[in-house]
Amino acid sequence: MKSHLNTLLFTLFMIFFFTACAQKKPYNYPNYDIIKPKKICKPNRKNIQELLDSYLGKPYVWAEEGPDAFDCSGLTYNIYGSMGIDIPRVARDQAKMGKQIAFKNLHYGDLIFFGSTNKRSKYINHVGIYLGEGWFAHASSKDRKVTISHFDKEPVYKKRMKMCKRYLSTDERAKYMNCDVTLKKMKTTSSRYTSPWKAGMKLPKKAVPS
Repeated sequence: MKSHLNTLLFTLFMIFFFTACAQKKPYNYPNYDIIKPKKICKPNRKNIQELLDSYLGKPYVWAEEGPDAFDCSGLTYNIYGSMGIDIPRVARDQAKMGKQIAFKNLHYGDLIFFGSTNKRSKYINHVGIYLGEGWFAHASSKDRKVTISHFDKEPVYKKRMKMCKRYLSTDERAKYMNCDVTLKKMKTTSSRYTSPWKAGMKLPKKAVPS
């Protein structure tokens, strides 16, 4: 009995020791640590809108997934992750999951993936969230913030569009999480161990690091 008690006390001491000694990584641009968002709401379009509304105008910072700054795929990763829907962190991998749909069938909350204007190129480097009637939200490296754009007002986005994906069915009862190819699992962490970009910090001179 005494031996078991000593073992338990030693285990608790070691847990406390290593927890206390864990050093939080300070912020350094770009911070490639992936901070997984906590689930704070149910997966539905009302919550997509509320999350997005709270992020509009926040700065674009490469490799950030919030809550104070985002890059394009960090925004979509955060919004879906906050609803408990796990999607990959980067745009090209997010495009490999979900249900592919035609542009004319886009519904609020669907993701739109972009690349170059070269029609032959399948490379994806940007993602936005469809809002309806030609509007979409995205973390824009050009505008340096989370903003809303329209395909008619900025037709270059229509030329850059590569595909559209849906993760949440229109009636919100099903989740389309099928994957076209095997994805490499990404290591995630929390703000307990690393520091995201925070409001008040200096913005990087370059939106995208060279």
